[in-house]
Amino acid sequence: MYREYLKGRIGSLIYITGTLIRGFSSQTFTEKGFDLTPDQYVILNLLLENEEIMYQRQLAEITFKDRANISRIIDIMQHKGFIEKIPDSNGRKIYKLVVTEKGKKARDMVFPADIYLREMITKDISEEDLAVTFCTLEKMNMNIRDKVKLQI
Repeated sequence: MYREYLKGRIGSLIYITGTLIRGFSSQTFTEKGFDLTPDQYVILNLLLENEEIMYQRQLAEITFKDRANISRIIDIMQHKGFIEKIPDSNGRKIYKLVVTEKGKKARDMVFPADIYLREMITKDISEEDLAVTFCTLEKMNMNIRDKVKLQI
């Protein structure tokens, strides 16, 4: 009976927690006066930490954002001078994404706030509990990953 109750509430709890984390992140970025949104920061991190990620389509697949949303984020970041789009050598309308020095500096400026946010979110949660939560969320992710159809 309790298991059924938990199964019935888990989706709502994950959704609410995600909403609170996004809100807390946005609030912190605004209070600190960053010229980046949390979504833009995630994109910069992905591009800087994974050199094999160079195209919008790859970012869309990794972040589970649709094509229009990822395109809008990339356009804003390009306009701000954080990234450059470099035409791919095969001549099609495909662009490689490269983080500029300004983008690297913006990411480095936000990084301490990212650490603070992670610490606040995981405060008073043991390493063991975090590991179990991570593993559980990974399993849930794998259960539904191939069932989600996004326009990528």
